[in-house]
Amino acid sequence: MTTSDTASAQARLDSVLAPLFVILWSSAFVAGAVGLRGAPALLLNFARFAVAGVLLAGLACALHRRWPRGRQLRHIAVSGLLMQAVQFGALYAAMGLGLPGGVVALVQGLNPAVIALLAGPVLGERATGRQCWGYGVGAAGVLLAVSDQWPRSPLGVLCAVVGLVGLGAGAVYQKRFVTDMDVLTGTAVQFAASAPVLGVAMLLFGQLSVTDWGTFGVALAWIVLVNSVGTFVLLNVMLRRGAASKVGTLFFLTPSVTAAMSWLALGRTLSPLELAGLVLGGLGVLLAAGRGAGGVEGRPSAAAHRALHAAHLGAWRQRPLGHRRCA
Repeated sequence: MTTSDTASAQARLDSVLAPLFVILWSSAFVAGAVGLRGAPALLLNFARFAVAGVLLAGLACALHRRWPRGRQLRHIAVSGLLMQAVQFGALYAAMGLGLPGGVVALVQGLNPAVIALLAGPVLGERATGRQCWGYGVGAAGVLLAVSDQWPRSPLGVLCAVVGLVGLGAGAVYQKRFVTDMDVLTGTAVQFAASAPVLGVAMLLFGQLSVTDWGTFGVALAWIVLVNSVGTFVLLNVMLRRGAASKVGTLFFLTPSVTAAMSWLALGRTLSPLELAGLVLGGLGVLLAAGRGAGGVEGRPSAAAHRALHAAHLGAWRQRPLGHRRCA
C-alpha cells in the first residue's frame, strides 16, 4: 500500500471515529434520562462513579500505569469533584426535575465560554474576537431554549447551570494545578473522589430506592461501559491519531444529536423555542470552534481543546495556548 493510500485510509477511519464519539457521548443524556426512570439522580451517579472507578482502576493496575501521589493526588481529586461530582450530579438532577436532555446538553455545550471567562483571570488566556461572538450567540441560544423551561422547572434550569459551572471551574483548576496526569489513573482517582461525596448526598436526601431494577441496570451498564469507559478509550485513540480538531468541532453538535436521539428513543419532541435555541446555540459554538477561531490548520483550535478535554478527559497536556486578546 502506498503512502497516499495509507493516508486516505486513515482519513476515512478518522471520519468515522469522530462522529461515532459524538453519538456515544450524546447517548449519555438519553441513557441518563432512561436511568432516572428507575432510580433517583444521586443514586444513579453514585453507582456510575463507583463501578466505573473500579473498572478503570483495575485496567490501570493491569497495565502498570503510574498513580498520582501527594499534592498531585489532591489536585486531581479536587478537579474530579468539580468535573465529575458537581457537573454530572447537577446535570442528572436537572433531568430528574424534568429538564429535557437536549436542553441540558445545550447548556453544557457552553462550557468553552465558561472556561474562556475563567481562564482569563486565572490562566491569563484570552479568546479571539470570533470566539467571543460565537460564545455570545451560543449564550443567546441557551437563554432562548431555557426560557421555555424556566416556568416549568426553575430548579432544573439552575441545576443545569451549576453543572456547567462545575465543569468549567474543574477544567480551569486542572489546567492550573495538574500539569501531568496519567489519563487512566487520574480518571480513576476522580471517580473515586466523586463517589463518596455523591453517596453522602444520596443518604442525606434519601435517594436510596430503585423503583425499576431492569431499567436501572441497563442504563447503568450503558453509562459505565459505553460513556465512562468506552468513550474514554475511543477518545484516546483519536487523540493519538491526531484527530482532536475534528472531534472538538463535532463535539459542539452534541445538543443536536442528543435532541434527535431523545426523539427517536424517548419520543421527546422540542418546542419551537427550544428548537430555535438549539439552532442558535449550534451556530454560536460552531462559530467559536471554526477555522480562524484561535487554531491553525492541522492543529486543534483552543476552543476544541478546552471543550474536548474538559468534558470527558481533562487531560490538558497539549501545547500551551497562546495569549489571545478578545477584539
